[in-house]
Amino acid sequence: MHARRSGDRSGGTTLEQAIARFLTYLTAERRASRHTVAAYRRDLEQLARFAREKAAANADHRPARARSKAPAPGKAPAPGKAPAPGEAPSPDEATAVDGLDVLLLRSWLGSLARTHAPASIARKVGAARALLRYLERRGEVDKNAAAQLALPKVRRPLPTFLDVDAAAEVMEIPGAETAEGLRDRAMLETLYGAGLRVSELCGLDLTHVDRRPADRAAVRVVGKGDKERIVPLGSHALAAIERYLERRDELADPTTGARDPRALFLSRRGARIGVRRVQALVQRYGALGAGRADLHPHALRHTCATHLLDGGADLRAIQKLLGHASLATTQRYTHVSIDHLLKVYDAAHPMARKRGPA
Repeated sequence: MHARRSGDRSGGTTLEQAIARFLTYLTAERRASRHTVAAYRRDLEQLARFAREKAAANADHRPARARSKAPAPGKAPAPGKAPAPGEAPSPDEATAVDGLDVLLLRSWLGSLARTHAPASIARKVGAARALLRYLERRGEVDKNAAAQLALPKVRRPLPTFLDVDAAAEVMEIPGAETAEGLRDRAMLETLYGAGLRVSELCGLDLTHVDRRPADRAAVRVVGKGDKERIVPLGSHALAAIERYLERRDELADPTTGARDPRALFLSRRGARIGVRRVQALVQRYGALGAGRADLHPHALRHTCATHLLDGGADLRAIQKLLGHASLATTQRYTHVSIDHLLKVYDAAHPMARKRGPA
């Protein structure tokens, strides 16, 4: 942590420069995924645009005398020079990191509340907090102004999942006559049997699968933040992968015959299969097998966790299997199981049935 020297100010550092350094830090040091970095970039660039627009609006409303003292366009203010009392900051000053005060941030949230859902606002506040926490550790701001913001209440919906019979029906839909059908069956069984994220499934290499001995089969998964974990492979998933591997070589570029030598799951043209393609396939098989055209790969991950919990698995073991950093994330499935149990009780227990009028 860099200690700020007495009197040292970061007025010469623009918000845009700070954001660029923060994104580099996320990529190089925190090893955040490109999707995470892209989300931070969108949210923080939106904040920077708001700060510039706010500064321009304030400059237009300043007295003529105050405007005459503003620095020439394109000229940065002198580092450490704060605006005089009652004088609005120039656009350059307002987009400096020191210009990110709680009043500006609250104004930003007020503008977001008119067009964004609470979950989106909470994510954007999180991005601002992370940026200012980074700058505070480096001694570039005195305090994290975003920490004073109140987060909107976000009602997180319970995870969607399939019951055991519906999950089995979805697994049975892909045909065994083609290499693509065998691949699809293997992907579905792996998503459901191992509880993988779709990005983890697509990132699997041939060398990540340990098939021997059969009762100890496992797959090495590279999850969020490039964290590795070992996940057991059930007998159904292992059998489906082995059947697919017997015909994997049929998936190749029709012109050159080339195929990705490392990827476990290949596209029709021999390249590593993509996330969007897997999502489309899961949606298709969900509609055919369970009447669920809204089925997505993450729902199969939810289904895996819920069925494990219903079967008596320990919550900590499920957390490790899924690669959750926080147990609180895994605990969401306890609510799903309890809700399901109450529905079964209401439908089956004679004391739960509503009696008609005597």
